[in-house]
Amino acid sequence: MSKTLCTAAAVAFVAQAAQAGIISSSNIVVWNAQVAAGGMVVETENFNAIADGFYNSPFAGSTASVGWSASATSGLYVENGVFSTNAPETLSFVFTPGVRAVAGNFFGVDQIFNNATVLFTVLLNDGTGYSGIATSPTDFTGFFSTTSATISGLTLTVSNFVGADPVFPSVDNLYFGVVPAPGAVALLGAAGLAGFSLRRR
Repeated sequence: MSKTLCTAAAVAFVAQAAQAGIISSSNIVVWNAQVAAGGMVVETENFNAIADGFYNSPFAGSTASVGWSASATSGLYVENGVFSTNAPETLSFVFTPGVRAVAGNFFGVDQIFNNATVLFTVLLNDGTGYSGIATSPTDFTGFFSTTSATISGLTLTVSNFVGADPVFPSVDNLYFGVVPAPGAVALLGAAGLAGFSLRRR
């Protein structure tokens, strides 16, 4: 697939997402700003607490506010905090409850877990999504709902951009934009007032 075709596909996915009330971004600073402007905080699932090895599908985990479940037909594999499939197939996540913002470091690896340059596509549960080229675990893609609609899941697929060897969809982190609990909001407000009081003296 040519780079021109990949770029056109990425633009098409971004346009589709924007029309459906979902904004996609490949910049973590922009995504964090959208989350903050929406009155939310970021919760991160880094998968570091999961021991390396093979896991049957589905596999469930959670942050403080969001439960997630991952699945792939042939099972799942974790290596050094990277969540992947056990075969070159689709990796799916479901979120409970749904969130207004979700992001992750989406990329691909080869059979021995080396980074691979891949064409990747992330599709949300409503059919919107984003397509691009990923070269490392630091590559970032985020989604933000501009309406009250929530995102309850996503799927990740990858294909080898530079060769024919099989590649495996992988995620290094998942980030969720969540509304802070009422107690946390009050605490943040009190901290802000205390800081204001100190500055005024």
